[in-house]
Amino acid sequence: MGRDLDVPKPSAALHITSLASIGLCIVLWIRAKTVSQEERGNAERRALFVGLWPPMFWLLGDWAERRERRRLPWRR
Repeated sequence: MGRDLDVPKPSAALHITSLASIGLCIVLWIRAKTVSQEERGNAERRALFVGLWPPMFWLLGDWAERRERRRLPWRR
């Protein structure tokens, strides 16, 4: 009954999301090269927009990690 669930910490989830968004950006960029010339500009803009996400998620993960350490001082 008192099982501990291995729930990922928010900081780990945000860091993983950052790395996943890098992969998504690459996939979207490659896909943009396969669409017609008329649709290519929109597809490339979409890939570039997703390419802005990784630094944001990584910094949010760092912020969450600092908060986790502050709440649990014995985990230094």
